[in-house]
Amino acid sequence: MAAPILDIRNLSKTYASGLTALADVSLQISKGEIFALLGPNGAGKTTLISIVCGIATASSGTASVAGHDIVGGYRAARTLIGLVPQELSTDTWETVLATVNYSRELFGRAPNRAFVEKTLRDLSLWEKRNDRIMTLSGGMKRRVMIAKALAHEPEVLFLDEPTAGVDVELRRDMWALVHEMRSRGVTIILTTHYIDEAEEMADRIGVISRGKLILVEEKLALMRQLGKKQLTVQLTEPLQQLPTGLADWPLELTNDGTQLQFRFDANAERTGIPGLLRRLDELGVGYKDLHTAQSSLEEIFVSLVSERESGRHV
Repeated sequence: MAAPILDIRNLSKTYASGLTALADVSLQISKGEIFALLGPNGAGKTTLISIVCGIATASSGTASVAGHDIVGGYRAARTLIGLVPQELSTDTWETVLATVNYSRELFGRAPNRAFVEKTLRDLSLWEKRNDRIMTLSGGMKRRVMIAKALAHEPEVLFLDEPTAGVDVELRRDMWALVHEMRSRGVTIILTTHYIDEAEEMADRIGVISRGKLILVEEKLALMRQLGKKQLTVQLTEPLQQLPTGLADWPLELTNDGTQLQFRFDANAERTGIPGLLRRLDELGVGYKDLHTAQSSLEEIFVSLVSERESGRHV
């Protein structure tokens, strides 16, 4: 197996106030992988990215990018990294083209007009290249931040909530760009509140809560292992309450008593569905339709975090 391009070992961060932002986080990410880091606000996502990018300092632990330690080999490591932060921070008096060219030069890259033009065109910024950033809309400023992060052709790209609060068009352009970069071998680590994006785009998913990385799993395996299915039974006549004869099944009466909802483990040897349907027949509860649906990644994520925060094991 090839060495990971990003290797994080036992990384912790405790502030002078005593607040622990990260607790013993270890994570290895392969070249060309899209890794999604999910977690509620304050979970430690931005702190982790800030440490790897050299913006913050770890209390303990190590991290390296393509073998370059982020402290001992800071310059070499940072040159390989592109970062799109949450906050908009641009040189508002500069033009779009000037600020993107400057970002490229800052990392010691030789001028490359063709590459910069392609990047601006990919982000629908070429027509705005001579505009001062202060005159742009919030969505366009976000595009400039992305262009700046890509200007020096990084091998690892961090996207910290890149599409939060932006328009649908930018989200579409952003993910098209992600696909293209991955095809060139760029490794992408993103944090997001849009779980549908992680579900669609990521190869692996990490869940972080209260500074601890509570789970790292391939997306499909995560869905397969933890995803529950829900059976919805459409009743012929509405029920006022659940009959006592159905107490053996974890059922919920919904939609003004016209539906029964039953959650089950699709991987279990026995789902309990045949027995439930037999019992409904025995009790004279008529039904006209059955429908099953897989849990979404969002439901799995919420369940994981709530279980860990309540002290139960995942």
